[in-house]
Amino acid sequence: MPMTEKKQEVAAHLKPYVVEQHYNQYTPINQAVWRFVMRQNMNFLEGRAHPAFLEGLKSSGIQVESLPRVEEMNASLRPFGWGAVTIDGLIPGVAFFDFQAHGLLPIATDIRTLDHIAYTPTPDIIHEAAGHAPILCDEKYAEYVKLFGEIGAKALASKEEHEAFEATRHLSQLMENPSSTEEEIAEAHFHLTQKQQQIDGVSEAEQISRLYWWTVEYGLIGKVDQPLIYGAGLLSSVGESKHCLSEKVTKHPFTLDACINTGFDVTRPQPQLFVCHDFDQLIAAVKEFAERMAFKVGGTESLNKALLSHNTATMEYSSGLQVSGTLTDVVLDTQGEAVYMKTSGPTALAVDGHELAGHGKSTHQDGFGAPIGRVIGLNKPLELADDQELKQLGVQSGQWVTLTFHSGVEVEGRVLSIRREAGKLVLISFTECRVQFEEQLLFAPEWGDFDMAVGERITSVFAGAADRERFFANIEREEIVFQPVTDSSQDREWSSLEKLYDEVRSIREGRSQEGMKGLQVIHERLQIEHPQDWLLRVEILELLVQANVAPQWVEQVEKELDELIRVDDENGWLIQNGVVLAKKGS
Repeated sequence: MPMTEKKQEVAAHLKPYVVEQHYNQYTPINQAVWRFVMRQNMNFLEGRAHPAFLEGLKSSGIQVESLPRVEEMNASLRPFGWGAVTIDGLIPGVAFFDFQAHGLLPIATDIRTLDHIAYTPTPDIIHEAAGHAPILCDEKYAEYVKLFGEIGAKALASKEEHEAFEATRHLSQLMENPSSTEEEIAEAHFHLTQKQQQIDGVSEAEQISRLYWWTVEYGLIGKVDQPLIYGAGLLSSVGESKHCLSEKVTKHPFTLDACINTGFDVTRPQPQLFVCHDFDQLIAAVKEFAERMAFKVGGTESLNKALLSHNTATMEYSSGLQVSGTLTDVVLDTQGEAVYMKTSGPTALAVDGHELAGHGKSTHQDGFGAPIGRVIGLNKPLELADDQELKQLGVQSGQWVTLTFHSGVEVEGRVLSIRREAGKLVLISFTECRVQFEEQLLFAPEWGDFDMAVGERITSVFAGAADRERFFANIEREEIVFQPVTDSSQDREWSSLEKLYDEVRSIREGRSQEGMKGLQVIHERLQIEHPQDWLLRVEILELLVQANVAPQWVEQVEKELDELIRVDDENGWLIQNGVVLAKKGS
């Protein structure tokens, strides 16, 4: 049953990733590629895909005959509690998941080339619109994807994994770009391999990406020996949808640990897949994984994950104070527990996801440091101290005080102000302040005023900022998202081959007055000018069969296609599938 209709808005911090679709930049060949893949998949997936997929195709605003307009998809998905938004290709995982957490399906506007019609490692509109959108109409599956987004947006990745992501994106773009040379692709492969070899261990971001890959992208459901397809990567790929059900692909029963411990290669078909019982099993698994993540665990272990990320993260104290910035140092005691932490560069303080007035990045533009733990002389966490207990400690505005923590950290200075939020003490600000731990100077009076975060423990650590709207405001697009490889002009003149595709499309849709006579001219030009093009010949064959024309013309087109099948080792099977479907006359 559809959910209550709700308009989906793009959060301000996600808007820099959004692009316009520019629908009229799609060429007639782009439209033909979409139509071929959709017809092939519709024909093959009947009885092989999860029932929600085929049922959801029309409900999600997708048609077989032409590329979808994402604004129409957005309106069609709205009754199901979802929306759609166009993005520029691969984006960082945190942002991708954040879109889904907000109930928005991010859709790349590019479409694969004819050379990669069976499979492409680069996100494209076939994969993300035709693969992801339809099955979101299933309420239980939609719950899983949205929950996954909420959790995945908090996952911490290592610096090396961030660099490997950039290398993967570069390689994927080169592989999809017809002007790329073999040397460029080989160099990108080498660069990616180097980056991957530098990765030491597996972060929680990589683990949750694996879970996403083996479920949302490449998942099977039902019985291990007779599964159905629900993963978008399989549903949107003519090659993978058939390959995945063959004996060449090993099927394993789905378990959380099996998925997060199995890596994947986006540039190749997958050698194994995982079969879940139902979507409830997936929901339970992602909830179980969340309990292992830094945003649930907290403590020194989680701080170390943020250290390895070298990216914006949020460290939350037991007082509720959230420190968002790039964590660069964690001071440990003799037991290896964190007693002080430091960020570098712009840092902001927040409570409950809302930035504290006067404590944004401009105030803490050079970083932020603060102790962690209990103070001596108080039998409770400092954040729970009332005014009388603070007075007993000497913490009063204008008074000089020395606070010594059980860890050995010592804060000495004159109290400027005391701040509480939601009934808990979160900040004590000092002037003339010195902070030391054993022989290590952590803060000196000449550095300015010291805003001391209050909190006995670090209860949560997660990727990104607590108040993302404020933290990422006014950041230029270039700083947080890659630019597209190409920027084709809306007014580009179509090539002669593209014009032939458009003429065939016009004949099929009844917009052309030429009919079979025009089709004959197109076929003759195809023979002379484009002897290697197979997709337009498949479309011509389809029209000839439907029109029941002279058998010798049909035989001639079939003969040309048979020759292309014979010489094309990579796409021969695909051409053959096109011939079979075209001859059905459907």
